[in-house]
Amino acid sequence: MAESAILGYLQEEEEIPDSGKFAADNGLDHSDVVNVIKSLFGFGYIQPQEIKRESWVLTGEGIKYAASGSPEVQLFLAVPEQGSISKEDLMKKLDPAVFKIGCSQAGKNKWVAMGKEITRKVQHVEDRVKDLLAKIQDGQEVGKDDINALKARKLIVAQSWKGYSVRKGPNYAPKRKKAATDLTREHLQSGEWKDLEFKEYNFSAKGLAPDFGCLHPLLKVRDQVKYIFLDMGFEEMPTNNFVESSFWNFDALFQPQQHPARDSHDTFFVRAPSTTRQLPEDYVERVKQVHESGGYGSRGYNYDWKRDEANKNLLRTHTTAVSSRMLKALAEQRTFTPKKYFSIDRVFRNEAVDRTHLAEFHQIEGLICDRGLTLGDLIGVLHDFFARLGMTKLRFKPAYNPYTEPSMEIFSYHDGLGKWVEIGNSGMFRPEMLRPMGFPEDVRVIAWGLSLERPTMILYGIDNIRDLFGHKVDLGQVLLLSLSCRGCEFTLSTVYRVGFFGVRVVLCVHIPQTGHISFPIWCRGAMQQGPSLSLAGLEGQWHWTCVVDGTIFFPEGKSGYGFVFSGPDGSFIQTLSG
Repeated sequence: MAESAILGYLQEEEEIPDSGKFAADNGLDHSDVVNVIKSLFGFGYIQPQEIKRESWVLTGEGIKYAASGSPEVQLFLAVPEQGSISKEDLMKKLDPAVFKIGCSQAGKNKWVAMGKEITRKVQHVEDRVKDLLAKIQDGQEVGKDDINALKARKLIVAQSWKGYSVRKGPNYAPKRKKAATDLTREHLQSGEWKDLEFKEYNFSAKGLAPDFGCLHPLLKVRDQVKYIFLDMGFEEMPTNNFVESSFWNFDALFQPQQHPARDSHDTFFVRAPSTTRQLPEDYVERVKQVHESGGYGSRGYNYDWKRDEANKNLLRTHTTAVSSRMLKALAEQRTFTPKKYFSIDRVFRNEAVDRTHLAEFHQIEGLICDRGLTLGDLIGVLHDFFARLGMTKLRFKPAYNPYTEPSMEIFSYHDGLGKWVEIGNSGMFRPEMLRPMGFPEDVRVIAWGLSLERPTMILYGIDNIRDLFGHKVDLGQVLLLSLSCRGCEFTLSTVYRVGFFGVRVVLCVHIPQTGHISFPIWCRGAMQQGPSLSLAGLEGQWHWTCVVDGTIFFPEGKSGYGFVFSGPDGSFIQTLSG
C-alpha cells in the first residue's frame, strides 16, 4: 500500500517534501514508508534525501503533570484559601514526591508561606508548567528558556526524528516491475522471456557464512600431546574410572597412610559407596608388608598399615592410580615386555582456587617400563617431549615423592607471567612400588606427569587458569584462538626450530571485527589429515595437509616452505612463504 502511494504521488507531483507528513496524510505508518523508500531506492525508482529533526517529548513524569497539574499547583490548591494547614495534614493529601517538589517550587514562586503551618500568600495562580507541557504534546513551539527549565526538571527529553524527501529516480515507473531471478522452461515455451527483465548478478556479494564450531584450546593441546605420545611410540591407558580406591591411588604407590595428601582437606572422599568391594588379596598383603617392615632394600615406614584406610573410595587425585593398575597387569605377564604408556584425563584435588590452581583439572602422564633405565634417560625423554610441545626453556629441581626416587620438578618459563612456572613432576618409580607387583630386579620405570592446563596457558599466553577452564571461560576468546576464521589475514611473524626436526611457526592474524591477536599455529606432522591448515613446499611437488596444533616437520634438504590457508568453507584466504 505504501509503495503504490509513493509511486502514484510522484506520477502527479515532482517531490514528496516530507515522508512523515506524507505518512500522516495517507494514514500510513511512517516506519513502513521508510522501508519502502529504501527498497525503491535500491532499484533506482526514487531518489531520497534524508531529513533530520530534533523534537521534544514528555517524560513519564511530564505526562503525569500535563494531566494532573504541576506539583506546585497541586500543593497550592491543597492549602485552604483562608487560614492555614499543618505540614503533616498537607502531606496526607498529596503524594510524597508531589509534596516534596511542590513545597520547593511553590515556596520559590512565593505562592505560600512555609513553616509549621502553611498559608497562601496569593489567592490565584496560573499553572504555566502544565500549559507548556500541553503545548509540547500538541507539537507547538515553546521558548528556549521554557525548554531549558522543563529539561532541568526532567519533564521533557530530546528526540531525534529521521525521514526523507523523495524525488523520481532514473528507473522510475508508476508500478514496480519485478525482475526475474531464474529463466524457466515455461518462460522459453511461452516466449515470455523476450519481455522479462532479469535481476543482475552481484558477483561481489558474500555467501552465507557457514555455521561452524571450533576446538577449545584445552582440546587442541590435548590432541597435540596425544599425537606426540603416539609419535614417540606410547600406548594410551584406559582412564574411565574417576572414582578410585585409596589402595590403587595411594597404597600401591608406596604412599604412607599418614601422608598429608590423604587427608580430607586435600582429597575428595566419596560418601556412597564409601569403600571398594574387591582388591587382589595376595598383592595387598605384599603392599602391606613393604609399608610396615620394608623389603627390597627398604626399611618401610614402620607403622600399622590399616586395610580400612586402603578400602576408602575417593575421586582420583592423579592418573598414576591408572598407571599402578597397568603396571601390575604388565608384571603378571609370563615374559616381560618393555612398554610405553600415557594417559590424559581429569583428576580432582581439594585445593584453593587461584590464577594457577583449580580443584578439577586434567593430568598428562607418561611412563616407560624397561630394563636398565636411568635418570639420564628420563631427562632426555623430557627434553624431547616438551620440545615437541614448543617448550624449550626447561629447568629441573630435585624433589621428594613417596613413590619415585630420584624425583624432579619440571619448570618452564611463562612469557605472560614473566617467571618460571612449575608444569610437572617426574622421577623413577621406587623398588618398594615395583617389586611387590612382581617385576624383576633390573626393570626400571621412568615417569612424569603434568597438568594439561599449564602448558596450554604457556602456549596461548593465558595468565589465569580460570579464563581457560570453568564457568568464567570467554567463549568469544576461544573462537578467536581457532584458525577457522572467515576473512582473516595472516602475516608470518617467526619461524624457528624446536628440537631436532621440528619448527614452531608464529603468525599474526588480523580479524577485521576485533583487531589483532597473535598466537602460535601448530601442525602435527607429515601425512596427518586435518581440515584447517595446508602446508605446501616451494621446492618440488610435495605437500602436506595437517591438523592445527602439532609440530611442523620438514624433510631434510628442504629450505623453502609455504603456507596456504583456507577458510571453514574451503575458500582460499592467503599464501605465506619464506
